[in-house]
Amino acid sequence: MSELKVLNSGDKFAHTSVGKLLGFEGKAFVKDVIGATSCEISFGTLPTGAAVPFYHSHKENEENYIVLSGAGRFQVGDEAFDIAEGSVIRVATNCDRNIKCTSAEPMTYICIQAKEGSLSQYTQGDAEITEHENKM
Repeated sequence: MSELKVLNSGDKFAHTSVGKLLGFEGKAFVKDVIGATSCEISFGTLPTGAAVPFYHSHKENEENYIVLSGAGRFQVGDEAFDIAEGSVIRVATNCDRNIKCTSAEPMTYICIQAKEGSLSQYTQGDAEITEHENKM
């Protein structure tokens, strides 16, 4: 895995990349690289049979996991269940969680961590149609 760095930025944006997800290994946190102020986003890959080496719980932030490839098991408290490519799992605060890869290929996932209960506006409720010159 290459080190994350800002590829492009301006007053109102920052752009980085973890590279091709096929073959991505390890864990990459992007909040500090792009200067995010509302959430932490991380990319993770677990090889076959591997799990995060610890259970953990968050005091203020919920976590949302999106499985991009592979399959495995997820445990929240005492409940464990199967997950696979396309699975989306939300985990509330103050409960233990862990993730394990059980597929023959590595499991790659995104984890988005944000303050529980903080989302008040989203999609059309927070959007405004604007006029702007298209430079694409």
